Amino acid sequence: MRSGFQQKAPRRNTPSAESGERKTPRTLATALAEIGREFYSRGWALGTSGNFSAVLSRKPLRLMITPTGVDKGKLSPRQILVLDARGTPLQGSSSPSSDTALHLAIVRAHDAGAVLHTHSVWSTILSTEYIRQGGIWIEGYSMLKGLAGVHTHVHREWLPILDDCQDMTALAESVQRGLEQNPAAHGFLLRGHGLYAWGRDLPEAKRHVEILEFLLEVLGRRLSAGLGKPARG
Repeated sequence: MRSGFQQKAPRRNTPSAESGERKTPRTLATALAEIGREFYSRGWALGTSGNFSAVLSRKPLRLMITPTGVDKGKLSPRQILVLDARGTPLQGSSSPSSDTALHLAIVRAHDAGAVLHTHSVWSTILSTEYIRQGGIWIEGYSMLKGLAGVHTHVHREWLPILDDCQDMTALAESVQRGLEQNPAAHGFLLRGHGLYAWGRDLPEAKRHVEILEFLLEVLGRRLSAGLGKPARG
């Protein structure tokens, strides 16, 4: 698996309020529910797939996250849970997403303020197609400038692909290693599973999902049309 990343890591994320508003359980829950419904409408989180989180506070760490087994097209703010640093629910009656450990690993590794996980058709296809090379190089597209710290289309974005695993503890450790090996990445794929992306706050994380999902669809459509595979190495 390709583990190296030849670019300078972007600036570390710093806490900031979403859309200029003070972060409260109510505002974050509302924003997460809106993202869930929007991503469902775009085909990125159909059925009960996908999970979304946002940091409520850092000292102590409090994470708001979607529950498991919930239709994202009908997600409501009342369903969002508040967890502590170990993933233990502090508020909410449902069980948190089974991917909670991955969200916490990303928050810690990147000082992320939000983590969003989608299950689109193109991310599923490409994560399986390119698992042997460990990731996908994306370059030469103007949309790359939507990623934090990227200011030109003359940029090579390495999107790592990690193997999926039902053992969430083991998978979280694998994600942690992958993030350490690829500090400049804005997201990664799980094989046959989907995309994880993050940002300093929910708006930035949402933008990163939109940019990466667009680029994955471009690459997927090129592959389907026989126009060649993404660059290697």
